Amino acid sequence: MLGVIKPYPSPLISGHGIDVDFPMLAGCLALLGLGLVMITSASSEVAAVQSGNPLYMMIRHLFYIVLGLGACVATMMIPVATWQRLGWLMLLGAFGLLIMVLLPGIGREVNGSMRWIGFGMFNVQPSEIAKVFVVIFLAGYLVRRQQEVRESWMGFFKPFIVLLPMAGLLLMEPDFGATVVMMGAAAAMLFLGGVGLFRFSLMVILAVGAVFVLVQAQPYRMARLITFTDPWSDQFGSGYQLTQALIAFGRGEWFGVGLGNSVQKQFYLPEAHTDFVFSVLAEELGVVGSLLTVALFVFVSIRGMYIGLWAEKAKQYFAAYVAYGLSFLWIGQFLINIGVNVGLLPTKGLTLPFLSYGGSSLVICCASLGLLLRIEWEARTNTGSEETEFNESDFAEESTHGR
Repeated sequence: MLGVIKPYPSPLISGHGIDVDFPMLAGCLALLGLGLVMITSASSEVAAVQSGNPLYMMIRHLFYIVLGLGACVATMMIPVATWQRLGWLMLLGAFGLLIMVLLPGIGREVNGSMRWIGFGMFNVQPSEIAKVFVVIFLAGYLVRRQQEVRESWMGFFKPFIVLLPMAGLLLMEPDFGATVVMMGAAAAMLFLGGVGLFRFSLMVILAVGAVFVLVQAQPYRMARLITFTDPWSDQFGSGYQLTQALIAFGRGEWFGVGLGNSVQKQFYLPEAHTDFVFSVLAEELGVVGSLLTVALFVFVSIRGMYIGLWAEKAKQYFAAYVAYGLSFLWIGQFLINIGVNVGLLPTKGLTLPFLSYGGSSLVICCASLGLLLRIEWEARTNTGSEETEFNESDFAEESTHGR
């Protein structure tokens, strides 16, 4: 058996037992567990009416968690160098998926948006996959063209030849939130890759201008922008969802009304188990529960950034940029989702990582976790090259976890 697995060491196959970054794993598993509890509570009324079984959404979510954990294990088994080698193929795959979802008969329209490809009872959201693939491609580019990125305008603009068409495809769905998260993560990666402050500032100015133009181009976006500043002015119209979310926060007070006792989930708050699950959490667990949840998100996000820093110190630059990019994707989705829930940002359909109901988002988050755990393990054990040779002693030695 050892002869079969010897070329493929991983955090799960070594003489050290399960050799992973346990703080990171524990933080994400805690979010998954909390998400399962909150989905069960937030979806019970809707599930009972739609399917006759109040646990229907919970069972589906549990199935997605199992798939996600499987994806996490699978990505932990794949060397980071393999992802680097396949970066271009992943980019082409991302473009293919985003084009497919716009084709009639393939893409599924839900609530006026073509964001899903249907497979029987399940929907796949290509934008979730595309965001990760863009991070992997851009990390490879920053390694290959590091000097050019730092010193020339052409090295700075080349990634946008790829990023802008992909952003255009996302906007055609339309998925403005995913576009903002993807472009934000890409900008952060370019900055960490060494882009000069002047060029980065220019990019920020252009991005703000582009957002302004996009908001002006679609009346519904302008309506959302106006409504979120004063949702009570149209409480039963365009401001309905946000006002119901704010009522949930108000009812929660310090310690909440108790798990399962939310009133807003009883058909007052639309999408209570998906985009607005944090509002139900705030109502049932209160300010204390909400802040503890935010602290957990902050912990896993910062831990992901530290994994990137450790990889960079180990001179594994591709792995470092991937870790930074994945962390920024989580941070972007977290900030936008929480901002929407509390009324600081216009309403956007973005899930809360690890917590919201949604198979594609959950599976991709778990796969990203597996990749981060793999990066941390390779940085700590200096196995960040697929050309590294291994022997039986590598699987038999005992060592302590370095972090």
